[in-house]
Amino acid sequence: MDGGDPSRAARVAIAASIALVMAACSPPKPEGPDAVLRAYAKALEEGRADDAYRLLGEDARRGVSLEAFRRMVGDNPEEVREIGRSLTRPTGPPVVTATVTGPGGQELQLVLEGGRWRVEGTAIDLYAQDTPRHAVNGFVRALDRKRYDVILRFVPDGHKEGLDAAKLKAAWEGHDREEMMQVLAALKQALPTASFEETGDRATMPYGAGTLQLVRERGVWKIEDFD
Repeated sequence: MDGGDPSRAARVAIAASIALVMAACSPPKPEGPDAVLRAYAKALEEGRADDAYRLLGEDARRGVSLEAFRRMVGDNPEEVREIGRSLTRPTGPPVVTATVTGPGGQELQLVLEGGRWRVEGTAIDLYAQDTPRHAVNGFVRALDRKRYDVILRFVPDGHKEGLDAAKLKAAWEGHDREEMMQVLAALKQALPTASFEETGDRATMPYGAGTLQLVRERGVWKIEDFD
């Protein structure tokens, strides 16, 4: 059997699960995220798959069964031990965050500081483009408020030539207004429970009978097309 693929799979799966372990920690529990991480790392180092599995978050356990996790640990003992050792090396203090989604699909980021939850500074950015979901939220908010100057930010560079706020307004409020309003209504309805599929610098979001296409340019997400 080729040892490369299982090893890589083990590293990816276990590394991804660490984030879920951290997310599973809640303030009322006596142990902090650093203690949970140490326990998880020690379990991996000692090959105690069942103990490590119990520390995974619910989403992680839904994604991989106990039997599959045991096989992953058993088939890649050296790689798993190395992952465990790497988690115990000195690093910065853990940062515990949470995401709250409002009824309209708006996401609010919070961070745990000194035992209290605080709102992240990014929450004041009404038209954020750092994630596909934030970009769609900002796009919808700009359309609702008829901020065509802001909507220009969501237009990919390749579609901006000769385009300005006045032309965007004419497009959204002209002959195609009814169709555009239907698109906006469908986006609003889909956002609260929308799932985004992200591949590199492209992402998609299904809505109504169509799919919204997004592209990332210079670190920000933009609306590329409506299918």
